[in-house]
Amino acid sequence: MRELHRKLEQLEEAGEACAVATVIETRGSASARPGSAALIDRRGRVVSGWVGGGCAQSTVCQTALDCIGDGTTRIVDLNLDDEVLGAGMPCGGSMRVFVEPQIPRPALWILGHGLIVESLCRMGSMLGFRVVIDDPIAERSRYPDAARLIADDLDYLQLAPAAGDCAIVATQHKGDHRSLLRLMASPAAYIALIASNKRSLLVLDYLREEGVAEEQLARVHAPAGLDLGAQTPEEIALSVLSEIVMHRRGGNGTPMRIPTASRVFESAPVMAGE
Repeated sequence: MRELHRKLEQLEEAGEACAVATVIETRGSASARPGSAALIDRRGRVVSGWVGGGCAQSTVCQTALDCIGDGTTRIVDLNLDDEVLGAGMPCGGSMRVFVEPQIPRPALWILGHGLIVESLCRMGSMLGFRVVIDDPIAERSRYPDAARLIADDLDYLQLAPAAGDCAIVATQHKGDHRSLLRLMASPAAYIALIASNKRSLLVLDYLREEGVAEEQLARVHAPAGLDLGAQTPEEIALSVLSEIVMHRRGGNGTPMRIPTASRVFESAPVMAGE
C-alpha cells in the first residue's frame, strides 16, 4: 500500500488521472482478499498493487477507464466460477471491486515572479488549484504552496496547460507574446495577462500583426481581473482569481446584495387592513 500511495502521489503531481480499485468482498475461492487494491493509470495499466489476475484484472482495468472517463465510481461484480459467463477464471468464487477515479485538480499556471505571483500562488492553492510556477528564478521558499516549480523554461517549452487549466502571464516583459502564443495553442480554459491597459493593447496588437486570429485573441483576458479598484499585490491577485472563479462557475460579476428598496419593502411590518 505504501508503494501504491507513492505512485498515486506521483500521478497527482504530474496531473494525470487514474483510478484505485479496491476489493470490498470475496466469496469462495478468490485469489485476492478484501482490502487488496490496485492503482490503474489513464491507459488502463496496473502500475501498482493487485486485485487478481487474468480476465479479472482486464475487467477491472476496463471499468477503471470508464470511471476515469466520466468521473464516477463503480462497483464491479466478478464471477470467478464461470469461464464463459464470468471473468474467465473458474476458481470457484466471486469478488466485488470498488473502483474510484482520481481526477487531478485543475492546474493554475503562473508565469513570472514577485509579490503578485506569490499572492496568486497562495490564494490559488486555497481555491483548490494545483499551482505551477514557471519562472527562471523560481525559489521554493517563496512558493511553499506550489505543486510544481519550473525554473529552466526560457522558451516556454514546458508550458503545457491541459483542458480545464488556467494560465496567468505575470512576467511584465517583452517576451509576453511568446508565452501567450504557446498558451493560445493549448486547450487552457482561461488565459490572462496581468498588465496595464496600454501594455495589454500593445501585446494584443503585436499578436494581431503576427497573424493571430481574432477568435484566438478573444481568449486572452487582458488586462486580467475584475475591476475591484485593486491597488496592492494581494488585491490584484484577488481580482484575477475572482475573474477565474466567475469564468469557471458561470457567474456574471454583479453584486448579489438585494436592492435597498426591496429589503425595506420585505421587512416592513404588515398593517391591519393591508
